[in-house]
Amino acid sequence: MNYTSDDLLRTAKRIHNTKRTYLLVNPLQAKHIPVSPKKSLEMMRTLGEMLYRKYPEARLIIGFAETATAIGTSAAECFPDDCVYIHTTREEFPGNFICFSEEHSHAVEQKLYAENLREYFEKSKEIIFIDDEISTGKTLINIAEQLKAEIPETVGKQFVAASIINRVSSENEARLINAGIKTECLLKLPFGNYEEAVRDIEVSEAERLETASFDYTALDCPKIPNARKGVKAGDYKRAVREIMESAVKKLGLPKKADVLVIGTEECMYPAIILGEVLEETGASVLCHSATRSPIGINTAENYPIKSGFKLASFYESKRETFIYNLSPHDCVIVVSDSKSGFKKGMEDLCTALKKVDCRDIYFLGV
Repeated sequence: MNYTSDDLLRTAKRIHNTKRTYLLVNPLQAKHIPVSPKKSLEMMRTLGEMLYRKYPEARLIIGFAETATAIGTSAAECFPDDCVYIHTTREEFPGNFICFSEEHSHAVEQKLYAENLREYFEKSKEIIFIDDEISTGKTLINIAEQLKAEIPETVGKQFVAASIINRVSSENEARLINAGIKTECLLKLPFGNYEEAVRDIEVSEAERLETASFDYTALDCPKIPNARKGVKAGDYKRAVREIMESAVKKLGLPKKADVLVIGTEECMYPAIILGEVLEETGASVLCHSATRSPIGINTAENYPIKSGFKLASFYESKRETFIYNLSPHDCVIVVSDSKSGFKKGMEDLCTALKKVDCRDIYFLGV
């Protein structure tokens, strides 16, 4: 399928970010804007299928947190079952990591779990990095150089920087090539002055609600493997799919139910797969996720972020996160891989969902 900028690109204004005042919002990504899981996965798997045709011997795919975690997983699905998928993270857990910075992000530190990286690199002819959008390539050059310095097994490997959108200038494209990095994408755009495009847009901040106590139903289910530590793509796909099929049976929703599925920050892929399973039963489903990105609100027709609420993070209650573009639904299912400490985040999210007249709320801890 061929995608255009009309399909994949909306421009929003960031809040409190002087390094990069705009955000490119992809309406099919199931992050900031609710979308049909089927449409979202179709886009992500289109990228994966293209990459597999071009790099059939690649056996390591690295996704970037938080917005590209689902893209990376969906792309890895398209490779043989022994392909390893791992994504960067901003969450804290024990282990050895390689840390690096993003040039323009509001969250400057990312890290890659390093325990098995040497083995992963050794077994893959090409190393494929996946992001939602590549703008300059500077972050990719930095991490490629860092990996080559710290892990000898990367030397001589072909690096591939894949994305949904690529708007790297010809000058920066040459720098990537000189660094040994090829680029692949679904949509190539000119670099463009998006700072200018959002300069005069008046925006407000997401709303902070006084947390109220609302009932929700928690569903017990098996825990999914941790993609932050690396998983075999085939095993991971099957595990998530089986868990979500079981959850749908437990839910017992009526046919053609009106459902919103919400993931939490880096936990996007399991939520989208749950949405896919629900769609297959005939339900009307939209899916998106909470995010760390503070985005400006504007109700103009062509502006993508029309409403928003501030939430405590499901992973760290003192951290602020956001949910955008909520609307009424008969049923909402929140999918999170937070191991503990999600109570305040769930309370905040339930308060926001009730504010927009959502009815039954479920929590699926994976």
